[in-house]
Amino acid sequence: MKKAYPYPAEFVAFLAEYHGTRDYFECHEIMEEFWKREREKGGRHVGCWLVLTRLSVVQYHARRGNGRGAFKLLSKANAEIDGVLMSEIGLDGERLTAMMRERLAAWGQPEGVRYDDFNLPIREPALREAARRRSAELGAAWQADGMAAGEDVVHRHATRDRTEVEEARAASAQRKALDRRQA
Repeated sequence: MKKAYPYPAEFVAFLAEYHGTRDYFECHEIMEEFWKREREKGGRHVGCWLVLTRLSVVQYHARRGNGRGAFKLLSKANAEIDGVLMSEIGLDGERLTAMMRERLAAWGQPEGVRYDDFNLPIREPALREAARRRSAELGAAWQADGMAAGEDVVHRHATRDRTEVEEARAASAQRKALDRRQA
């Protein structure tokens, strides 16, 4: 099986935040930037990074009680996941795929969304250890209780200056609209 060595620093940082601080907004920020760079390169695992970006947002929405947002994104991620590629980056892709399907079925609909920590199944010991070390450097306990996260973490979007991100998204939407009109 092909493996993605060495593990990208962004992936390790993502896992440390995801399983340590449970700051899913920060997870999204880390992985979205990485995903965009990898997408431009046309990397083999670009879809994995997108699914992980979506899963962090699923967690963010679920913990904040936004069942509609969490359900919608989990449905997308569920349709996009490739278990083989997830295994290549050090996760147990088969188990993660099953976990996502089970969660979607358990939720059933947006009103059924309930938060839990939803730990990602890390298959590779070296990856797990690197993420644990990074989590400790952040002062976070590995697989911490996400419900114990402070309000500043739970509502991170309200405290973070996202002007640059919002401007980039608006510019992208304008380009897409122009492309549609020209087609």
